[in-house]
Amino acid sequence: MTTSHTFLYENSPDPIRRDLAEAYQRAWDHISRPGTWLTGAERVAVALETRNARSCALCRARKEALSPFSVDGEHDTADDPLLAPPMVDEIHRITTDAARSSETWYRSLLEDGLTAEAYVEALGVAVITISVDRFHQALGLPLEPLPSPRAGDPSRVRPEHVVEGEAWVPMQESAPVARAAGLPGRMAPYVVRALSLVPAEMLAWSDVSGAQYLEEEDMLDFDRVRAIDRSQIELVAGRVSALNECFY
Repeated sequence: MTTSHTFLYENSPDPIRRDLAEAYQRAWDHISRPGTWLTGAERVAVALETRNARSCALCRARKEALSPFSVDGEHDTADDPLLAPPMVDEIHRITTDAARSSETWYRSLLEDGLTAEAYVEALGVAVITISVDRFHQALGLPLEPLPSPRAGDPSRVRPEHVVEGEAWVPMQESAPVARAAGLPGRMAPYVVRALSLVPAEMLAWSDVSGAQYLEEEDMLDFDRVRAIDRSQIELVAGRVSALNECFY
């Protein structure tokens, strides 16, 4: 694992925008650092488990079952697992079968000792890792080596204005999220608020999403053009969402 010379695309068969490489560099740096509730080592371990999940025999059996909750067993994990079993289960299920997760399953993780804050932070790291890895796989590029974890303690700062009951996990109220994300007005969509219990993960994910898709302030600019125009962007986004059974 390394933190230097990351995301160099000189040998890519396709041209890759510089802002994408820069966003991925920031994402890897973000993963390597102590977070809000997880250490740098734990965060890199989350990224590693996100990759491990793709070859996990238990996950494969659950994916093939009528219900994933009908198959018991242990996940295939790193040789020296750093993460507690509830977090490993969270990461593997989100990576391999997110569409069939349930609130009952989420509540069971809390009963097994996982906190909502740690769940959200691990979710943020996993989603970033998946997004960057799938980009490389789509272009036939090797996966970027994971970063080396940096020393230090998590900040353990819970944001203010947190509300319960609007989703499985607690979220910040809409207005402070809108301000933090640079959105006009006082309303933030749930897709932005989803990680707001851990604001650093919300902002890190928004940074990657802004490079891969659109920045939040561009959402209502229907004349926005990148390499393709807005209608083409939404066609690709809609197709990917359907294939991933994304309920948004």
